[in-house]
This record gives sequence, C-alpha cells and structure tokens, in this order.
Amino acid sequence: MARMNSPRLVLASASPARLALLRQAGMAPEVVVSGVDEDALDAPTPSELARVLAEAKAAAVAARAEAAEALVVGCDSVLELDGRPLGKPADAAEATARWRDMRGRSGVLHTGHCVVDTRAAAEGARRSVTASTTVHFGQPSDAEVAAYVASGEPLHVAGAFTLDGRSGPFVDGIEGDHGNVLGLSLPTLRRLLGELGVAVTDLWAPR
Repeated sequence: MARMNSPRLVLASASPARLALLRQAGMAPEVVVSGVDEDALDAPTPSELARVLAEAKAAAVAARAEAAEALVVGCDSVLELDGRPLGKPADAAEATARWRDMRGRSGVLHTGHCVVDTRAAAEGARRSVTASTTVHFGQPSDAEVAAYVASGEPLHVAGAFTLDGRSGPFVDGIEGDHGNVLGLSLPTLRRLLGELGVAVTDLWAPR
C-alpha cells in the first residue's frame, strides 16, 4: 500500500507504452508532455544521446508549475545500428529502408532515464543513466515490411519498431530488459529513485 504522503509522479512523455509500464507496476503517474525539440540535441554516441534527450525532457517538465513538488521521470529511446543513432523515421520511405537494413541483424536499443525531484531545493536532486538492450531482428519479407510500414506504426516509435505492436513477430529475441525496449526500464527507474532516497513501493497507488 502507498503511504499517505506518497510523492506525486509525473511522466514527461506522451508514450502510451511508458505510461502502461508504470501503471502495470502499480503506479499512477500524471502525464506532462515536454515539447522538447529532439532534433536540436546531439551527443557523441547513441547511448549518450538517449541520456541527453531524457535529461532535457525531464528538466523541461520539472521547470513547469504543474510539476512542482513531484518526481519527474523523463525517458527517450535511440536504436544504435552500425554506430549510428536511429530515432523515429521521418517518413514511410525511411522506415522501409531502415527495416531492409535491420532485418537479419542485431542493434542496441538505448533508453535514457532521468528522474528530477522538484521537492528538493538542494543540488543533486537529479539522477540519470542509460540502459541498453540488444535486439535481434528477424527477416521479414519485402511484402511484410511494406504492410508494416503501411500500418503507420513505425513512424511513431524509435528505431521504427516495437515489441508490443505489429512488428513484434519480426523480432527474434532480445538480450536485456524487455521494458527498456518498450521505453522504460523499471529496474533502472527503481535504482534512480533509490539514489534520491525514494523507494519504488512509496509510489504504488492504493488498491
């Protein structure tokens, strides 16, 4: 059972998958979309880029009045293939080309996580890290790729794929945290909360 003085949890993301993961884990986050221009940010590596994007989203929401006295969680995912960071494809043509390049190969899905405690005035009230999971792609046919792209789904997700959607049958397996590929690693979130002195059980919503 959550404590009577449980901190508010704010998710700085419009991702339905991240919201669902938190709810399935017993939490009831409020959603405040950051509005950060992802294309305006850069970093030396895909892993660092994921963290930088997560920090930017969490910071943008933490600065708003509606996130006062709360724990703000920001996340962002980037697929690394051949050392290149791949976010959401710009259009259907890019999604098609990407799937033709990915099939039969393996990539690393990096998800940056950042937690900002707006209840604390002192410095050090923010923790961030990147969690990484290896993804082994299957070999969908050209017809399957075309049908998937036509569904519109790959245009809205990092790496042009998702495990819990229509492309699930095109992923042969993963090495690492399943939730991380969906957009949020619950074990990683637990560790970051712990570093801020918050137990994840404190965020459980009453039954």
